[in-house]
Amino acid sequence: MRYVALGDSYTIGTSVRPAERWPDRLVRALGPTEPTLELVANLAVNGYTSADLIRAELPAVARLDPGFATVLIGVNDVVRRVSLDTYGANVATILNTLLGQLAPDRIVTVATPDYTVTPAGADYGDPASRHDDIVAVNGALARLAAERRIAFVDTFDISLGAAADRALIATDGLHPSGAQYARWVERILPVVAERIGR
Repeated sequence: MRYVALGDSYTIGTSVRPAERWPDRLVRALGPTEPTLELVANLAVNGYTSADLIRAELPAVARLDPGFATVLIGVNDVVRRVSLDTYGANVATILNTLLGQLAPDRIVTVATPDYTVTPAGADYGDPASRHDDIVAVNGALARLAAERRIAFVDTFDISLGAAADRALIATDGLHPSGAQYARWVERILPVVAERIGR
């Protein structure tokens, strides 16, 4: 099953090796049992907002003809102070466009982690208000996914663990480490396995 990952730095795995990115870990964790996932493209780009995903990533999806897709987007909307209404409208466009090619059970959305607990978090806005904004975008994504019978995997609490466990943070002091992504996959894996009929 051809798999395309959409998103921002958290999906492209900024500051970790490619093998440590969560989409790559997910494919390995699923293993060789049929149906398998083949990661044909990780279209995510560091710094992308939901609008950037629509502009630059969605057009590639049709050409790639995936059988499965994941979406994780929102942190840069928070950093750039995009309104929640605009973010929600963009997410609706993203999910509706994907539904033009894929069944709801072939799309999985994933929560945005809380970067405010990292050493560099305060460089990107007031930690308390940005924390609340991340909670809000995750709530919007979860709601919009549920309305379309698309799974939402909440990994937010895992990211909060980085406040006490610095091993969960990459060397840049901001992004998740491979160890944190491994914990994400433990939660994402059973949802994906159920969705693809494993």
